[in-house]
Amino acid sequence: MKIVWERESATVRDVYEALLERRKVAYTTVMTMMKILERKKFLKKTQTERAYLYRPAQPKGRVVGEMVREFVDRVFNGSAAPLLVHLVKEHDLSPEDLEEIAGLRRNK
Repeated sequence: MKIVWERESATVRDVYEALLERRKVAYTTVMTMMKILERKKFLKKTQTERAYLYRPAQPKGRVVGEMVREFVDRVFNGSAAPLLVHLVKEHDLSPEDLEEIAGLRRNK
């Protein structure tokens, strides 16, 4: 998704080549993931001369929110508290970061 957001549209080959710069990945894996993202309505595709061109189907904030909700539901049975505890313990959050998080809760 990040690559498609950055480029505004991309083919499977575009995403594959961008990912190869960072790590080894199979073309078929990229193709499968993009099909899944399309099925979940995060991407939409249009046929070009030789390939499908994928574009974001929803704003980035909405997609990230849905992905995080799905992750929390699947991994933490819908409870965000264990995720937050993990993040606080495993990542060096500054006192300012923690205050910002607390402020978000107060302003809800």
